[in-house]
Amino acid sequence: MTDLTSLTIAEAREGLASKSFTARELTDAHLAAIEAARVLNAYVLETPDRAREMADAADKQIGKGDGGPLAGIPLGIKDLFATRDIRTTACSKILGNFVPPYESTVTSQLWRDGAILLGKLNNDEFAMGSSNETSCFGPVVNPWRREGSNTHLVPGGSSGGSASAVAALLCMGATATDTGGSIRQPAAFTATVGVKPTYGRCSRWGIVAFASSLDQAGPIARTVRDSAILMRSMAGHDPKDTTSVNIGVPDYEAAIGKSVKGMKIGIPKEYRLDGMPAEIEKLWSDGAAWLKAAGAELVEVSLPYTKYALPAYYIVAPAEASSNLARYDGVRYGLRVPGRSIGEMYESTRAEGFGDEVRRRVMIGTYVLSAGYYDAYYLRAQKVRTLIKKDFEDCFAKGVNAILTPATPSAAFGVGEKGGADPVEMYLNDIFTVTVNMAGLPGIAVPAGKDAQGLPLGLQLIGRAFDEETLFSLGEVIEQAAGRSTPPRWW
Repeated sequence: MTDLTSLTIAEAREGLASKSFTARELTDAHLAAIEAARVLNAYVLETPDRAREMADAADKQIGKGDGGPLAGIPLGIKDLFATRDIRTTACSKILGNFVPPYESTVTSQLWRDGAILLGKLNNDEFAMGSSNETSCFGPVVNPWRREGSNTHLVPGGSSGGSASAVAALLCMGATATDTGGSIRQPAAFTATVGVKPTYGRCSRWGIVAFASSLDQAGPIARTVRDSAILMRSMAGHDPKDTTSVNIGVPDYEAAIGKSVKGMKIGIPKEYRLDGMPAEIEKLWSDGAAWLKAAGAELVEVSLPYTKYALPAYYIVAPAEASSNLARYDGVRYGLRVPGRSIGEMYESTRAEGFGDEVRRRVMIGTYVLSAGYYDAYYLRAQKVRTLIKKDFEDCFAKGVNAILTPATPSAAFGVGEKGGADPVEMYLNDIFTVTVNMAGLPGIAVPAGKDAQGLPLGLQLIGRAFDEETLFSLGEVIEQAAGRSTPPRWW
């Protein structure tokens, strides 16, 4: 029998239906894989008892012939999603041993459809980071390595645990969140597929907030088809989330294999950055050629406000973070450091509970929202955001179906290599991804090749609002042309 952990969700679904193996066997195989891969630090909490209990329940449902669309599929859950009666910390000391008495909407929909919880996955603290090095549980290690090197590489962030676990075959798929590229960048670094849905497509209820107007949940999986299968369960209207949009959820899987003939693909000239590595340029050209060979038409487009996206994002996101994180005060839940006054307790709790990157962003956010600076920074950034959104709308109004860009400016880098002395160096990793969040659009990162050192590189497709189906169709064309790969096992 094929190693059960190497199956895709689509293959596992067929195997379970044909009784080739049970959900319990599939789950046990993944639990053993997790145990053997602790050096990657992808999981911050393993839930083997809960997983086996859910697997047995799935086997009963499958046996009766009424298993849900994800019956028996073992998943990892980013530690930003509240899981009832299971510790949820956002990988921050300030949440301590917080055990929520409720379940996030996205995870409750996965359990409704029969999925199995393997455990909680590592992420950057409060999702603030591009490398998964800011977690209070320590950095996640990318299962990929440079050829001939033992240097530990980052898996990208903030959903680094999700990407690392999927790439290393420690779960069949994972939930993730994307505020400025936190699904697509780690997917590109690990040769996995990451989908950032349209803002409002997946409920944010029960997900620890970073920047509420930018955060969006989505899946990381090993194939475009698997990500489409997960998206169908994760998406949907939720009356508990006022930003959730009340429109039907299509059968995303049906978009896989659909012809892309006649589709117009925009190639934005502003994404050709000065000093862009030749291998990223080549990857982009290859992706365009594959889509053209499949019958799509390539057109050059202009997104002139792209150059302002990164600075505007790093005003809007920290501003919203400073507002959202004000609730962590040591009073109701999480860490409490006593003080002689309530003010001193607040200060001591936050000083001890928040890591450096979170403190940095909260301070930036508080500054740009302060009297005298609000108009100069925050209000101006919001105006720029409107112009970025209009750039995309103008493109799509001219008949463009999707936009093709690189996903990241480089392959994965070493743990500790970036951002130590200059945080902006780390922020530049989001250069190709933040525009999508600023405009509220859907984006997908698909593995498309490797660099000279054998590390994965990804391409990004950006779509019209609520048209994820087109991205799945186009993403599958790239996947078929580029092929799939998994990291050589060293752990």
